[in-house]
Amino acid sequence: MSKQKLLNIILFIVALFGLAYIVSEQKFFRKDIVLSSPVPDFLTFFKNDQVTTLSIWVPIKNYAEAASGDLEKPEISAKSALIYDLTTNRILFEKNPSEKMAMASLTKIMTSVVALESYGEEDIFRVSQEDLVGENSMGLAESEELNLKELLYGLVLLSGNDAAETIARKFSGGRDSFIVAMNNKAKSLGALSTNFTNPSGLEGDGEQYSTAYDLLIMTKYAMNFDLFRQIVSTVEFYIAPTGFHKEYLLYNETNLLTSYPGVKGVKTGYTSEAGFCLVSYLDYEGHEIIGIILGSNNRREEMKEILDYSLKTQGIIPPPHE
Repeated sequence: MSKQKLLNIILFIVALFGLAYIVSEQKFFRKDIVLSSPVPDFLTFFKNDQVTTLSIWVPIKNYAEAASGDLEKPEISAKSALIYDLTTNRILFEKNPSEKMAMASLTKIMTSVVALESYGEEDIFRVSQEDLVGENSMGLAESEELNLKELLYGLVLLSGNDAAETIARKFSGGRDSFIVAMNNKAKSLGALSTNFTNPSGLEGDGEQYSTAYDLLIMTKYAMNFDLFRQIVSTVEFYIAPTGFHKEYLLYNETNLLTSYPGVKGVKTGYTSEAGFCLVSYLDYEGHEIIGIILGSNNRREEMKEILDYSLKTQGIIPPPHE
């Protein structure tokens, strides 16, 4: 073998190692890993960004050091909890964050995601009798017609199970296909310890569950949608009557919106199986924070307590609140 050929082989091997190092460094430090379709655009008849590009965000298990060693970690009744600072990518508080638990109406975060990726805001939905499943309801009546935006306000603010069923039933392939889409979306985001068996979060066969970590991933993704972000931060919303439906006055059940400055939603949940659940999004003093509580006896007070603690660990004075 000539010296020139040997030199070329050595340079090629060095280049391969260099490329592998760059890729590994990017995967380690980047919060978002983008996987692109191997199919070239010119061979793709229908361009669908949700199919051809997949964005995966994985929480970094990096624990924040308390600004003061005198802070005492709160004792809470919640079976699972997680406070994560999206700005610094640090865990500020946790309790059994990987434990699979029933999530009640926190399910509707993923229901909203699949709806927003599948329909247009002005798409019309006709309510059927089978959609009126009881429990939490926005008060829909059979044969009423509302658009997606209106149903999403009822889904989130009043935690309307009737809205969830109406949205799911219109899906191509029906309700069952919508639930499959929910599970597929969760898996594609990296929420691998989550399973959905219905679109509302009502108690069922005990096979509907998630973890605080997975709910963090799904909530962060949902907050990328402008309409979702707008809805979860709304205290009340009025839907005027038309020839197709009555009027609706909807109030947000996430009380921290008005009692903890900086909180911008997101969702409550409760069943006897799940206990009291809450996901909160806090934007305060330059920090974006998501908090999750599952299986609590007093979700709102405990969320305030662990948010206060989490801010203090970063040397931030919590806002005065009720």
